[in-house]
Amino acid sequence: MIRILMSGCNGRMGQVITRLASQSNDFKIAAGYDLNDSIKNNYPVFKNLDECNVKVDVIIDFSNSDAFDSVLKFSTSRAIPLVMATTGLSPVQQNLLEAASKQIPIFSSANMSLGVSLLIDLVKKAARILESSFDIEIIEKHHNQKLDAPSGTALSIADEISSVLEQKYEYIYDRHSRRKKRSKSEIGIHAVRGGTIVGEHSVIFAGSDEIIEINHSAMSKDIFGTGALRAAAFICSKAPGIYSMSDLVSI
Repeated sequence: MIRILMSGCNGRMGQVITRLASQSNDFKIAAGYDLNDSIKNNYPVFKNLDECNVKVDVIIDFSNSDAFDSVLKFSTSRAIPLVMATTGLSPVQQNLLEAASKQIPIFSSANMSLGVSLLIDLVKKAARILESSFDIEIIEKHHNQKLDAPSGTALSIADEISSVLEQKYEYIYDRHSRRKKRSKSEIGIHAVRGGTIVGEHSVIFAGSDEIIEINHSAMSKDIFGTGALRAAAFICSKAPGIYSMSDLVSI
């Protein structure tokens, strides 16, 4: 049984993973970390990670960027593998995560869905083929409580597309102040926030007289929780380094 410290345990995803783990014989949430203690769980919840004395095999972090320093310090100081699922990290935090991966194994992904991982593979293949004659636009939709925009997943999709293109592309987030034609060397990224949308990502390749669109829609948060638990099982036995969904789906 894999013992998990759930960071952000009283948030939406923390509670989803708590429920999924309780239904499994392979995982146990041994402890939680959250500044919000309004929810009672069947495991101890700490507001200060320095006070956590529970033995765990892996940390899953689904909190927010404000908790990043505490989680990374706890993980590295105790040599505990880390699944980093929090989005909206700053460039400095990304660099710290990279540095920490020299000490511990870290699974880092902006989206824990296996379906999104497949979408990324498909759009990279399409981008390689269509680059010279198709414009690329990314649209993401999420619920009205999401803090970061565009989503970490949308940015990750854009980065993956850029990695296979021959020329350098510029990310354009808002065109209302740009009174000029669309450049061929840009990728448009658009964020929609409303209602209870779990998560939708669309990549549009717009050419002359034809459009190709590749979509992924999350129907519930369970898919992200299931992916995070699979990542936790995967990372426990790995050597220090940075791992991603592409490593998980390739095994």
